[in-house]
Amino acid sequence: MIQQLPEKLTSGARAGLESLYGIDAAGQDITLQSTRKEFVGEFTIVTFPLTRLARKKPEEIGTELGKYLQRELPEVSDFNVIKGFLNLVISHEYWIEFLLDAAADEAYGTAEKNGERVVVEFSSPNTNKPLHLGHVRNILLGWSTSQLLSAAGFDVKKVQIINDRGIAICKSMLAWQRFGGGETPKSTGTKPDHFVGKYYVKFEQHFQEEYKQWQRSDTAATVLANNPKQLSPEDFWKGYKNKYFNTYSELGSAAKDMLLKWEDGDAETVALWNKMNGWVYEGFDETYRRLGVSFDKLYYESQTYLLGKDMVEKGLEKGAFYRKEDGSVFADLSDANLDQKAILRSDGTSLYITQDLGTARLRYDDFGATRMVYTVADEQNYHFQVLFELLKRLEEPYADGLFHLSYGMVDLPTGRMKSREGTVVDADDLMDEVIQEAYQSSLEREATSELSEEERREIIRKVGMAALKFQIIKVGPQKRMTFDPKESVDLQGQTGPYVQNAYVRTRAVWRKAGERDLTAAANYSGLEPTERELISQLYAYPALLRDAAAQYDPSVVAMYCYELAKNLHKFWHDVSILNADTEAAVAFRLSLCRTVGNVLKSGMGILGIEMPERM
Repeated sequence: MIQQLPEKLTSGARAGLESLYGIDAAGQDITLQSTRKEFVGEFTIVTFPLTRLARKKPEEIGTELGKYLQRELPEVSDFNVIKGFLNLVISHEYWIEFLLDAAADEAYGTAEKNGERVVVEFSSPNTNKPLHLGHVRNILLGWSTSQLLSAAGFDVKKVQIINDRGIAICKSMLAWQRFGGGETPKSTGTKPDHFVGKYYVKFEQHFQEEYKQWQRSDTAATVLANNPKQLSPEDFWKGYKNKYFNTYSELGSAAKDMLLKWEDGDAETVALWNKMNGWVYEGFDETYRRLGVSFDKLYYESQTYLLGKDMVEKGLEKGAFYRKEDGSVFADLSDANLDQKAILRSDGTSLYITQDLGTARLRYDDFGATRMVYTVADEQNYHFQVLFELLKRLEEPYADGLFHLSYGMVDLPTGRMKSREGTVVDADDLMDEVIQEAYQSSLEREATSELSEEERREIIRKVGMAALKFQIIKVGPQKRMTFDPKESVDLQGQTGPYVQNAYVRTRAVWRKAGERDLTAAANYSGLEPTERELISQLYAYPALLRDAAAQYDPSVVAMYCYELAKNLHKFWHDVSILNADTEAAVAFRLSLCRTVGNVLKSGMGILGIEMPERM
């Protein structure tokens, strides 16, 4: 690969400062950035910070430094100065040399392995319901981040911790035991995780009916009469539901009793737990396969919820934690603006934070990773601030490499999803919907009419999944988003299929070109504006991957792919490829199409999106 321009331009600028102004600029920080689209050029040097050193106006520095770089660096063919910004125009020769170099490298953009290992946790569902739209955002964000880090040179291990114990799981178990009548996923023809999720909803339905009946009892009348805030009965009962579940509910009592039996290892309860969790895992595996994701290791809360107690003892010995008179253990995090945090209950039982301490240590023992990324919704921001602070105070060797990949929740146009009420968009149903929409759209085109039905179906699957994945990943992780299924399957505009179509164009022109000798591309002497734009975008790809990985933000890659596709479509409209005036132009433009296609495939592959050969 020819020498990277940013380093050459900044070192040239330092040499210019020394030559023009006698400044020892060896350690001077030169601000170099991409030129804004409304100005001519590819790289911009900001001259405002140099005024104190050169004792001249920013515009004068820009003009003098521009002339120096144009004279001394063959890569700089021209320049212009806009106030304190020196815009550098890179020579045609440099871009042509770069393009031909990149065109020969199918792995262009991806970094060599750096030897550093990262653990990325994502998905981590409960086993009382199927994966839904909220999980889809988590899964796609976690998967694409893991692929992005891998492209940036890291050795990535993908994990999840499955929440396979607790009262929610017992609700599904109890509902099936009482209301299932022995039916199974097989006997009803239901996807196994959907089957179990149905009984989670059924528990809530029966519980709500029980609660309504109880509200007409004498006991409820006494409770309501002692309403200290004088709330309306409707508002009071809404807020009293958890209290009722824990104090009066027969269903609540039975579910809690089942949890205690599970914790005591009751054979019948554990057997039921294994059976229903097994159903859920079977369903999860099918959904993960359809989403195109996999894991290197699975952790289970049933195996980790007792972990962390030895780390609590370590914290007590180090003085990082303290024990209260009732036996509970706390950490004083007030100096980190996190208040007092309970680490262990007074009866010695673990809290979620205790478990997470132990799981972090377990993953370090398993993988030796210096970084760990937790893909969890922003509702848990405080929890992870506390966890990371505790691990720092415990002086864990990986404590400085922890990152909470916090993301906004996904709403529906009608409001928040609620699993207990069954108002969720199941991941499987969502995938079916976008694929069906892609099928309907394909009926309007004849581009795949010569293919077999099986081949067409496979293309339609790729297009539908691209519509879903791109729509979710293109939104920055921190943003809360409203997911409208109808909007997500729009196959035009800022969508996955739009990018796929650009890639398909690059493949189509290659099929039409046939076997062609591209050596004449080296003789191409001029660049059209759309060619320069595409090449400068291609040039930015490796640095963009590094920056996106540093931010743990795959949406940067999604939008890069969209902009690259948009410029390819413009290039396609503005210039002729196979009918260009010279053989050099034909060969060069074919090389450009090939490189753009490779980068689109690479970038979309990071997002977990497959690229079809035809659409």
